[in-house]
Amino acid sequence: MDLLNKFNARKKNPEKSPSVPVSWIEVSESVSRRCQFQPDGQLSVKIIDDSRPAIQRVVDSFLNTFFPSGYPYSVNEGYLRYTQFRALQHVTSAALSVLSTQSLLFAAGLRPTAAQATVVSWVLKDGMQHVGKLICSNLGARMDSEPKRWRIIADVLYDLGAGLEVISPLCPHLFLEMAGLGNFAKGMAVVAARATRLPIYSSFAKEGNLSDLFAKGEAISTLFNVVGMGAGLQLASTICSSIQGKLIAAPLLSIVHVYCVVEQMRATPINTLNPQRTAMIIADFVKSGRILSPADLRYQEDLVFPGRLIEDAGNVKVGGALHEVIKPSKLIEMKQIFPEEKFVLNQSHKWVDMVLEHDASGEDALRGWLVAAYTANIKGPSHEPTASVLLEAYEKMNNVFTPFLCELQAKGWHTDRFLDGAGSRFAW
Repeated sequence: MDLLNKFNARKKNPEKSPSVPVSWIEVSESVSRRCQFQPDGQLSVKIIDDSRPAIQRVVDSFLNTFFPSGYPYSVNEGYLRYTQFRALQHVTSAALSVLSTQSLLFAAGLRPTAAQATVVSWVLKDGMQHVGKLICSNLGARMDSEPKRWRIIADVLYDLGAGLEVISPLCPHLFLEMAGLGNFAKGMAVVAARATRLPIYSSFAKEGNLSDLFAKGEAISTLFNVVGMGAGLQLASTICSSIQGKLIAAPLLSIVHVYCVVEQMRATPINTLNPQRTAMIIADFVKSGRILSPADLRYQEDLVFPGRLIEDAGNVKVGGALHEVIKPSKLIEMKQIFPEEKFVLNQSHKWVDMVLEHDASGEDALRGWLVAAYTANIKGPSHEPTASVLLEAYEKMNNVFTPFLCELQAKGWHTDRFLDGAGSRFAW
């Protein structure tokens, strides 16, 4: 009976199971951290040992604040060079902004201190600047196609606006006109710079970490804008306190500013297909059988005049209106030769016009470009390619296209879309 009572008592008061450990220690790169779950389920992490040298701690803290997690393995090639020149660009831009604002106040008949210039600069961004923003917003498709070019244009416009403000004390009777045009140019610059920021950041995002890249990029911008503002205040109160000093310092700052932007864009490996990059890929493939990666191609791009024709790629020109580049009889012939394709080719006097259907992708543009390049190699001196030449080029394209496309995608190119800016397309 006693045994039965003991059994029932044990059943009513079961022994507690051994508690599962809720804390542990992680060791990584000479840092020991105690991780522990709190009663409310939150995880707390506490550093219990850090054997890193002091300078290493400072460097790691800087990297964690201003560079994306996992750097340098989480970003594409060229990010460090891009960041270095971006920092210097923000310093020169902020300094130039302080000088131009001070000049505007002088032109308006005021005699400000250097500190006042930084305060009033926020007020002077209104007015004509908004008009510039509205006009530039209509150019978004072109910025998608050529973000590097428009990023450079944005900073040239900004420096032009700042330059008008700097020289405004020389003609105070034209203060309203000078200030209005300056802010108009700056308004266009703001829209172009912001619109091109996303494709540029996207080209560096290696592990889907676009938000992290964007956040750290803005942190760098904020830090070096503050540094530049301090430098501008120092200049405004010393060597640039007179208009003569500003006329010397402002052009120098502007030159450094634009140079930094150009170097940033040269370091950026844009991985989307547009007319220029597609032509360069095709030309190198047809000529040597090699496929360039975005990092290989970045220093070869023409950042100012991207519309040049490339002979090895067939001298293809994209974006013309269908009714302007091809006759109806020729259009019917092209559709009979390429019935399943989403491109139309037509040989003109100096180049080959290619018009894409409205839903054509980057792969369709690549197919059309390869046909044009092979046609140029086959037809020789004849001006107008015959149907047999086009069919031979088409067959050659089909034979190489699948491995060509696979290697292109393996190199990091996005072939699902073709960014032809404001070019015309057609639908049957």
